Amino acid sequence: MRIPQHVAIILDGNGRWAKQHGMPRNYGHTQGAKNVEIICREAWNLGIKYLTVYAFSTENWARPQEEVGALMKLLRNYMKNCMKTAEKNHMRVRVIGDTSKLDADIQESIHRLEEFSKGQDGLNFQIAINYGSRDEMLRGMKKMLTDYKEGKFQLSELDEEKFESYLDTCEIPAPDLLIRTSGELRLSNYLLWQLAYSELYFTDVPWPDFTKEELVKAIEDYNKRDRRYGGLKEE
Repeated sequence: MRIPQHVAIILDGNGRWAKQHGMPRNYGHTQGAKNVEIICREAWNLGIKYLTVYAFSTENWARPQEEVGALMKLLRNYMKNCMKTAEKNHMRVRVIGDTSKLDADIQESIHRLEEFSKGQDGLNFQIAINYGSRDEMLRGMKKMLTDYKEGKFQLSELDEEKFESYLDTCEIPAPDLLIRTSGELRLSNYLLWQLAYSELYFTDVPWPDFTKEELVKAIEDYNKRDRRYGGLKEE
């Protein structure tokens, strides 16, 4: 079976899963966070080298204040636990998104985690926090225009590769496969530039119930696709 190098996941369905189990939404988010660690391990064991998950979008700030507060608390705890997980599983962890909008203690935890794990040689794990693809591209263009005005590159040098160097995902290959759980059929402002040639897989399974077996199903479906770039079939 051909294993995709990079899998991106939209972790959807935590709240609905909790409601189905007669529990508050925050319980679903907690269980979803626990499942991230499991899937990271299973992805690496399957041979996946990069895994990028959508944890908190720029639009999520519009959720009820109580839920946002609970998510931030969960994020604080997760950052601490992720340090141990990164060491145990040899993961390199990077956060993409506009972290400047997060509280100072969370920003510090992210910095410590990224510095601590940057030498690891296992799974490359990216977490999208306060991330929106349109926001990412606008931020990237502002940096790019500043560099251009300062004479750091010529207009003739501007191409796709140059633009990508200003995105949060620079130095990270584009996803081969996107998985979205819980039945929604949209991209929700996630990695819009990076997903240009990715295969898309949607499942009704909510994220807390997404297992190794479900991941294998997605990869098996990916293997059925006729991957073509510019009309040429991938060898």
